[in-house]
Amino acid sequence: MIDLYYWTTPNGHKITLFLEEAGLPYRIVPVNISRGAQFEPEFLCISPNNRIPAIVDHAPGDGGAPLSIFESGAILLYLADKTRRFIPQDLRGRNEALQWLFWQMAGLGPMAGQNHHFTQYAPEKIGYAIERYVKETSRLYAVLDKRLADHEFIAGDYSIADMACYPWIVPHERQRQSLDDFPHLKRWFETIKTRPATERAYALARTVNTAPSVDADARKFLFGQDAATVRRPA
Repeated sequence: MIDLYYWTTPNGHKITLFLEEAGLPYRIVPVNISRGAQFEPEFLCISPNNRIPAIVDHAPGDGGAPLSIFESGAILLYLADKTRRFIPQDLRGRNEALQWLFWQMAGLGPMAGQNHHFTQYAPEKIGYAIERYVKETSRLYAVLDKRLADHEFIAGDYSIADMACYPWIVPHERQRQSLDDFPHLKRWFETIKTRPATERAYALARTVNTAPSVDADARKFLFGQDAATVRRPA
């Protein structure tokens, strides 16, 4: 059994996509980041960066004590290695998938995240910041679109690279992007959207977070933290 510490964000969706595809038994432990649950001492023992997702695997491959892992990319890689699924097993294929996984972690996710912040949540609309991140999101979409021009999926067969990227394309309209401008990306997106495991993962999300919103309290927890947050005693 795997405990998944989860909320309904793109990074959270990555892990439910994998678990649903692989059919691994898991239990959702909701971490309502809009109400500060990510700062609870029990969660920080598992995820010291106070971010979801995180997992606790109660049956790790070495037969030892339960193993906790934080960071969505690390979790995807761990699960792929645990199951020997959704990552190529040959040297070249594996590294191709890892390059695109790290591309998402270092590029698509952070840049789209800043896009979300400045276009949706910032208390004042800063034109330079909005233009900067909307343009960079567009550039990254074009990189992925070009890759998918001659690849059905990002790294050969459907893999953790696709699972990492897909949830960050779901909110494309909020990112001020049109998939019609990226036909190969659009084809890939529609293919993954209709996978039964994808449908199950997003249906689950709707049961966990029934009223998504970002109010004043949520803004304090999501955007108002600094070094003092880390240093304060548990």
